[in-house]
Amino acid sequence: MIRIIADSTCNLTSEIIKKYDLKIVPLSITIKDKTYIDYIDITPDELYAQLSSLENLPTTGSPSPDAFITIFNEDVKNGIKDFIVITMSSGTSAVNQSANIAKEMFFEKNDLSDVRIHIVDSKSMSHGSGYLVMKTAMMAQQGASYEELVDFNEKQKLNVKHFLSVGDLDNLLKSGRLSNTSAIIGKILNVEPIMTMKNGTGSIVAKRRGHKKVLSYYVNEFIKRVNYDLTDFIIIGYTSDILYAENLKSLIIKNTEFTGDIYIMQMGATVGTHVGLGGVSMYFIENPKTHSKVFNEIASKIENIRK
Repeated sequence: MIRIIADSTCNLTSEIIKKYDLKIVPLSITIKDKTYIDYIDITPDELYAQLSSLENLPTTGSPSPDAFITIFNEDVKNGIKDFIVITMSSGTSAVNQSANIAKEMFFEKNDLSDVRIHIVDSKSMSHGSGYLVMKTAMMAQQGASYEELVDFNEKQKLNVKHFLSVGDLDNLLKSGRLSNTSAIIGKILNVEPIMTMKNGTGSIVAKRRGHKKVLSYYVNEFIKRVNYDLTDFIIIGYTSDILYAENLKSLIIKNTEFTGDIYIMQMGATVGTHVGLGGVSMYFIENPKTHSKVFNEIASKIENIRK
């Protein structure tokens, strides 16, 4: 058996976690000086119900190396010797660092040459790392070897395409990710920034006015970028508005040739505190050429002309 481990920001559903026997290491979130364990002490809806009324944004904390070591020890005792740990981007959190420290500490205490642990820096956020986790689990269930799974993750992790639109600009403003001027203009014009991941951190790639134009952008970019050979499912994420996500799913079915599964999953509390209310996201595997430096430069120039 190959054990696949992820942190709680992968935001996969309990059904998926159970189906593929995944191990999840939770982050923590502190609200008004009280600390909760992600998905254990607080649900996404409980966070979103109070988010707009909070004067200060909640803070989030990474798991300690011991959280990973505990899983390694328990599984090795049960005969599991191969581990793949997929974490959120090292550019946005210390989770990946914690996992790597755990690996070093585990092997310092245990002389086990037959145990293999590979740590994947997904360069992704939320269901982006979740996409890698799900894909890896599916491949393992279908009989892929440990080497094949490691190779897939390292070759394809930068091809997992993210799109995230933020409905509530207040959270970006409070977290320092958007200027006062941009937030005020955005609210007046009903402009929603659309973000993706570049070099492991979030980057605004477009701005659209209103939900319809945001979803149209998602669908058009999917058509241009999707790698149909590797994208056998799509994940659509949302924070507080599931209808927004369901509308995107309907548009994909209606306007594209995609026939695979489309999963709608809610973003968890530790992710949602930064995304805010009304966020919607989309994840799939794109063709490598569509995120080349030249392509991104051209796309950026075109986008600036449209603004």
